[in-house]
Amino acid sequence: MNEIGNSIRERRKMLSITQPDLAEMAQISINTLYKIERGEANPSVRVLNKIANILGLEISIAVKKVTDR
Repeated sequence: MNEIGNSIRERRKMLSITQPDLAEMAQISINTLYKIERGEANPSVRVLNKIANILGLEISIAVKKVTDR
């Protein structure tokens, strides 16, 4: 979750959007957004998708590459 939170925070700052503004646009509480950005929350895919759409991000799922041990 830290990686997702960092991506959201970096993109939000790049777009000069405040946390309160993003929370309002995504219709989530400010506290929830704070926790997501810090990697402390367990948001639903729906919430992450709302945030991603606002920030122009895309959520994807991919098969991990397995390294030989």
